[in-house]
Amino acid sequence: MSELEYPEDLRYTAEHEWVREGDDGVVRIGITSFAQDSLGDVVYVSLPAVGDTVSSGDSCGEVESTKSVSDLYAPLDGEVTAVNSALESTPELVNTDPYGEGWMYELRPGDTGSLEGLLDVTAYRAQLG
Repeated sequence: MSELEYPEDLRYTAEHEWVREGDDGVVRIGITSFAQDSLGDVVYVSLPAVGDTVSSGDSCGEVESTKSVSDLYAPLDGEVTAVNSALESTPELVNTDPYGEGWMYELRPGDTGSLEGLLDVTAYRAQLG
């Protein structure tokens, strides 16, 4: 089995989601290689709607695979500014490119400093055991 990737420029959550900070203060969110590998073949993704306000730790969508259904949890408080509509017709992008084309949604955080509270790649790898 190939080594799962965890890009070093991202922040992570204990719920196996990644957060990439953009230039405009908006963050892009998806699930990690570990999460997509654990889920197996993703067949459906339910995402929050643009304009939704989410709170850190709240369920805001779900990922359904051939094996199970898993909730998506908001890593930060904020407003949803974009969703990856490509996942409606090609949810398998989550498996093939979890950090690129398989991103889930974008969020404008209420407090950009809250990114500091997320895990860095070293801490995320450590909690994977």
